[in-house]
Amino acid sequence: MGTAAAFGGVAATNLLPAWAQSNGAANLGGLRPLAGQAFDLTVGRAQVLVDGRSGPAVTVNGQLPAPLLRWREGDEVILRVHNTLDEDTSIHWHGLLLPFEMDGVPGVTFPGIRPGETFEYRFPVRQAGTYWYHSHSGLQEQLGHYGPIVIEPAGTDPVAFDREYVIVLSDYTFEGPHRVFDRLMKSSDTYNFQQRTLGDFFGDAREQGLGSALRDRMAWGRMRMNPTDISDVTAATLDYLVNGHGPQDNWTGLFNPGERIRLRFINASAMTIFNVRFPDLPMTVVQADGLDVQPVEVGEFQFGPAETYDVIVEPHGDRAFTLMCESIDRSGFARATLAPRPGMTAPVPPLRPRPTLTMRDMAMDHGAMGHGGTNHDAGGHASMDHAAMGHGTAAQSAMDHGAMDHGAMGHGSMTHGAPAPEATAPQRHDHPAGPGVVGLAEAPVSRLHEPGAGLENAGHKVLVYTDLKSLTPNPDMRRPGREIEVHLTSNMERYMWSFDGVRFSEVVDPIVFHEGERLRMTLVNDTMMPHPIHLHGMFFDVVTGADDDPHKPRKHTITVKPGEKLSLDITADAVGDWAFHCHLLYHMHAGMMQVVSVLPDTAPAARPDPHAGHHMAPSPAPEPMSHHSGHGDHH
Repeated sequence: MGTAAAFGGVAATNLLPAWAQSNGAANLGGLRPLAGQAFDLTVGRAQVLVDGRSGPAVTVNGQLPAPLLRWREGDEVILRVHNTLDEDTSIHWHGLLLPFEMDGVPGVTFPGIRPGETFEYRFPVRQAGTYWYHSHSGLQEQLGHYGPIVIEPAGTDPVAFDREYVIVLSDYTFEGPHRVFDRLMKSSDTYNFQQRTLGDFFGDAREQGLGSALRDRMAWGRMRMNPTDISDVTAATLDYLVNGHGPQDNWTGLFNPGERIRLRFINASAMTIFNVRFPDLPMTVVQADGLDVQPVEVGEFQFGPAETYDVIVEPHGDRAFTLMCESIDRSGFARATLAPRPGMTAPVPPLRPRPTLTMRDMAMDHGAMGHGGTNHDAGGHASMDHAAMGHGTAAQSAMDHGAMDHGAMGHGSMTHGAPAPEATAPQRHDHPAGPGVVGLAEAPVSRLHEPGAGLENAGHKVLVYTDLKSLTPNPDMRRPGREIEVHLTSNMERYMWSFDGVRFSEVVDPIVFHEGERLRMTLVNDTMMPHPIHLHGMFFDVVTGADDDPHKPRKHTITVKPGEKLSLDITADAVGDWAFHCHLLYHMHAGMMQVVSVLPDTAPAARPDPHAGHHMAPSPAPEPMSHHSGHGDHH
């Protein structure tokens, strides 16, 4: 694995393929590791190569992805971040449990790192597993400002393996993220080149009957929505990368037949949900979002931006295996190879047919739409009135699933540890409304047991959230004392994304948690797209079954399907201000973000200055901070 051809590669020094200098496992397949407890990271601009084409990037230490950081659980790490850009930057340590002052979100936990300034992050490493880091400033993340983290456990690793590779999946646009965002603001379907045709209609009529096909088309037409809007940014502008390599570059990892290989998958993309599989090699999932899970063998998994999965594979024979990573809309793919020798390749499967949304994705009744043969959830899938899709208000006033108001988000009289789950029903107010809300799911249901769009008939086992079981018992088995309901809302035609119809740039109070309380957050997706939702500073237990299940999967990011309602149990054990947002970068940039404030039991007279002692270079005094300062520039 020492040839330029084996790695192709992205480099930031004179456009040379840096990975050509890699020597296999020592560098984890081309990702340059930095190990220890003190690190210097320099953020700057560079030109990079993707499949032989040059483009601009924001890099860390001149690399894309940024250097692999290897830490050890129990250590304290110091990271000096030097900003050589002509604009502010930041680094967020995704999924790490740390003091909120070190979380790295401009306008929420610190002012950001100004040009020419150095900021020192310092915190104890409280966990082990696979994580990553990225910019939380503007749209820098998609330009290359992201990198992997591997934390070795202090004790024995429960996962046995002979070799490991970190697999960072990402997307890159030569068009530039700001131009892409501007085009989406003008026309939200500008990159959807897979819209249905007359030929598709005749195919539907043959399969479903003419009446059913007509009713389906008319329903989508009345809603002014498109069932092929699976992704709003596609391969029409995106290149999909594995460790910075395009499909032609073909990143390659070596193995000896019979080895147990640990693959640490990180979805560091800005806008892409990936379907990951080896066409003829099963994977055993052993970790999700950095935390160990009970092993489950699968043929494929779908994961959203910011999620991570560790898997074990055991390739045999003198042959290569293709790693196929399709975008969820199947407009493009990232590709890599596992092989016993450099230069070996395996067939690359063709892209599978693109999926389309159904009325199920809009929480509609299939029977009412002429699809009576479709399976329904046990709880029933009631119909959605078209008025609720933005063409009237009558249905909205009749619905009974509003979001909880901010006053109820922690300012009520409920005390810590209130025992009765029957009393946890969220308080309700008027349904989310306004120009940013077009459509509310009338009867959303849990879809945690579903594999994701396009994978319903994959022909092999596809990972679903209900497959995930924590390897060790959940640390907090208290029943939630209260519930918060948050709606994921949008006006797609105007490319407006929000929580409860309110964008982050608007003046809203934070969602308030109280230190030590156990609460339930219920998410309702009123949009027609899946959203990977990330809570900073804390893990949550995904309610996949019985409330008293001691092995709920614990995650920091979860992808909420269209028309879905799911619940997360949270222990508010991290005092401070934390970002809470959709990890689709442009959705967050457009406003789908909030702040969660965990208030201490006894509020101090004044909260300590989170920036005191951390700035190493002189800079102007920061402006007074609020949750709403700089939201247009820093996300």
